[in-house]
Formats: sequence, C-alpha cells, structure tokens
Amino acid sequence: MAGLILAVAVTAVVVKILFMKLQPHFVLMAGAMTLMAGSILLEAMGLIPVAAVLPSGIPETGFWGFDLARTMTTIMEATFIQYGLLIMAAAAYAKYMTIIGANAKMANASARVLSRFNAPYLMLSLAFFIGAAIDLFIPSASGVAMILMVTMYPILVKLGVSRVSAAALIVTVSCLDMGPTSSDARYAAHLAEVSIGTYFIDYQLPVSIVIALTVAIAHYFTQSWFDRKEGPDAFEAGYPIVTQLSDDAIAKLPFFYGLLPLLPLVLCVIFSPFLVESIVIDTTSVLFFSAIVVMMIELCRKNVRIVLREAFEFFHSMGRQFAVVITLLVAAQCFAQGISSTGAIEVLTDYFKLLSLPPVWIMIMMVTVITVATLVMGSANAPFFAFAYLVPQFAHQYGVSALFLILPVQLVTGLARSFSPVSSVMIAVAGCSGISPFTLARRTLIPMLCGIFVTVLMSVLFSMPSITAIY
Repeated sequence: MAGLILAVAVTAVVVKILFMKLQPHFVLMAGAMTLMAGSILLEAMGLIPVAAVLPSGIPETGFWGFDLARTMTTIMEATFIQYGLLIMAAAAYAKYMTIIGANAKMANASARVLSRFNAPYLMLSLAFFIGAAIDLFIPSASGVAMILMVTMYPILVKLGVSRVSAAALIVTVSCLDMGPTSSDARYAAHLAEVSIGTYFIDYQLPVSIVIALTVAIAHYFTQSWFDRKEGPDAFEAGYPIVTQLSDDAIAKLPFFYGLLPLLPLVLCVIFSPFLVESIVIDTTSVLFFSAIVVMMIELCRKNVRIVLREAFEFFHSMGRQFAVVITLLVAAQCFAQGISSTGAIEVLTDYFKLLSLPPVWIMIMMVTVITVATLVMGSANAPFFAFAYLVPQFAHQYGVSALFLILPVQLVTGLARSFSPVSSVMIAVAGCSGISPFTLARRTLIPMLCGIFVTVLMSVLFSMPSITAIY
C-alpha cells in the first residue's frame, strides 16, 4: 500500500506542475527519479517487497545511484530503437516532401476534389475511418500516426480544419488497437482461449464498428466546437504548413509528385500480413527506402548539387526531432518505469482478487483502473499485460465467459492511450505538428471518453443474457 500511496502522490504533483507549463522533459524525469528513489527507500524500510527500479532483464550495478542512471540509459536505448528512429524518419520524410513540393502537390489536388463537398469536419470524421483501416495493416500506433502526418495532415488543414483538430484526429486513429497485428489483441485471444481470427471477426469487429462510429461523430462535434471557441489560435498553432516552392513551381511539378508522400503508406499496406506475407519490413525501413526512391527521381530532374543539398535536410530534421521529441518520450517512459517500481500495479491486482462484486461491476472497475493506469503511464501494453492475466481467474470465479472481461479491458487501453499526454503516439504527433501534447490531449479527451463509455455499454449488452442466467 505504501508504494501505491507514493505513486499517487508523486503523480498528482507531477500533473500539477505540468499544468503550470514548465519544461515537461525535466518535470517527468524528476518525477521518475523521485518514484525510483522512494521505492528503494520503501524497500529498505520493509514497506514494499522489491523496488523494481531497473527494467526487466537488466542486472543491477551494485549502487542504487548508478541503477537510476542505468534505467534512464536503458530506456533511452530501447525507446530509440522502438520509437525514436521511426519518429525521426517520418518527420524527416515529411520535411523532405515539403522541400521538393510533393506535399503541396498532393494537398492541392486532394483539396480541389474534397472541397466540393464544403464540409471540412465531415471529411475529418471520414478520415478517422480511413486511419483506423490503415491501422489494421501497420502494427504500431506511432507508425500509423507518423505516416498520416505526412499524408492526411496537410490535406485536412488545406480543407479548412485547424491544425490542432487535424493533429488530434491523427492521434486517435489507432485507438481501437485491433486485428491480428496487435500484440494486445493476440494476448487477449490467448487468455480467452479463442483464435485471433475468431476474436477479431466475431468479437472485436462488431463492438469496434460501433465505437468507431461514436468516436467519429464525437470528433465532428468536439473539433468543430473547439475551433469555433479558440478561433485563430487553433488554426495558427504549431508549425505552419509552408511550401518551399511558389504556386507556379508546384503547378509545374509532374502529376506523380502528388503521389510521393503516399509511397510509404502504399508499401506498408502491400507488404503486410494481409497481402504479401513473404516480405517482412518495418515502417522505419519503408520510410528510408521511400526517401531513397524520391532522391533518385529528383536526380533525374535537378542538378546533383541541389538534390544533395535538399536531401541533407532529411538528416537535419532527424536531429531536431531527437532533441525535442525523443527526449520527451524517454522522460515519459522513465516516469512509467518509476510507477512500476513502486509496485502500485501489483497492489491493485491483489486488491481485485479480494473483491466479491457482481461481474458487471468487476468489469467496470477493471476498465476504470486500467484507464487511469494507461493515462498516467502513457502505454497500452504495460497496464494491459499487468491486469489481463487476472481475467481467467475472475471469469472462472463468476462463471462468465473470459471474453466478457477481456474485450472491454483490451479495447479501453487503446482508447485511454489516445488521450494520455505522455503516450508515444501523442508525443510523436505533437513533435511533428509543433503543438503541445496537453493541447492535443484536451482535444482527444471527449471522443475517447465517448468511446470508452460505448465499449462498456456494448460489452454489458452483449453479455447480459449469460450474466442474468447466473443470478
């Protein structure tokens, strides 16, 4: 219990300081170090069994001070490999597309067609379904978001949606976290003792369709209301979408230049488990490959000196992303590790085992706790894997299907991640757009809460006959 109290107290202080708009990198890191040092002290006092300061599998140094530093370096290495290079490459590709005029060519052509509907927020809602469909092919929330920042973001802004609304929409397109490519979905299917195909088609998909409709409608009203309320501030927030070329120069570009920003997306979809399974490639490699292809095309049209000078901006942009975005992501991951070191998650899981409530209330409480844990830790995987193993025990205890508990818990982690200001996808989109993650979290809060409510409601309605039969 002491670890849980420490985690709650430090988290409350960190959140309060963050809302004072101080530098979030150092606030999160200071919170992480406080949690880890406090956990070591609580272990020494015998108030918690083990202070798991270092990530799993990393040996201790022998001195607690070095352990804190090693935790930070280990997380930085893992974050850079898992998310960092992807975020840097995507932002760099977007910058390169801007320099050569391809983004403007794509946005202009798309806007000419879509602007005929004269309904920018309707297009915003429809874009959510497009993004959610793309998410099925790319098993990374950050990966999907980064590709959509290159392709969908400039189109939505060109249509008349504010930069904040467009960025907030892109944060949430992977909120459903479903399909065979999702590690959470595969683990949920394993616990429910069904195949991933059955879990996806028979259980996830019917509920997710209703959730997607709810979220899309909520985005329509939420983003349009915020844009009216905030006025020019919402449209001028973050980095401006500028073009390096004049309108005449963009018009003279070959028509296929408007397709170049889509190249990484097309390759990711083609070489996915749904289409070409024999070739396996990650999103980061696809971005680098696409950049090389574009550079080869540029060499056919321009002087080699100009091409190389413009291409260097690809690496220059990567460096800027590391300085601003990746370091913030590392600080957030360290804070999540600090929460884990207190043993707060284990205390909550032990508490659940002692409860004797009706299954509906158990499900609602699990959804509530995992929502809060995901919001604070910024990760969908960590809280889900910590809580999910309890599901078969509860299902057996109450005589209900494991799917009744596992489905809402699994879906809610993705929804909660999408309004966590310290999640990797939020920080990645914030870094690319230049908009504060807290500003984006405020825009995604209402659509995601609507999604969580519908998730619980649908789960109860689908399982009500079997639950009623028990009582």
